[in-house]
Amino acid sequence: MERHQRSRRSFKGGAKFKTKNREDCKLCENKTQLAYKQPDELKRYVNKLGKILPRRASRLCAKHQRRMAREIKRARQIALIPYGSDHQ
Repeated sequence: MERHQRSRRSFKGGAKFKTKNREDCKLCENKTQLAYKQPDELKRYVNKLGKILPRRASRLCAKHQRRMAREIKRARQIALIPYGSDHQ
């Protein structure tokens, strides 16, 4: 007896989410590097409350998103970027 292969069925609605290419990443396009010593560059990726922006908002690839989060955390530790907002 032969084994039956399951037929592959396509979904009616298509893909729910668009997969993100590295070509869409701002840092990949410009071939720039982030560093904790550049707080002005890192502040672009932090919102008003001091939270790190998610990938869909920062428009970075996964590799650079992880790097950006690491550099922001380093800059916070040496007080180049505040941990939270300056509200009173």
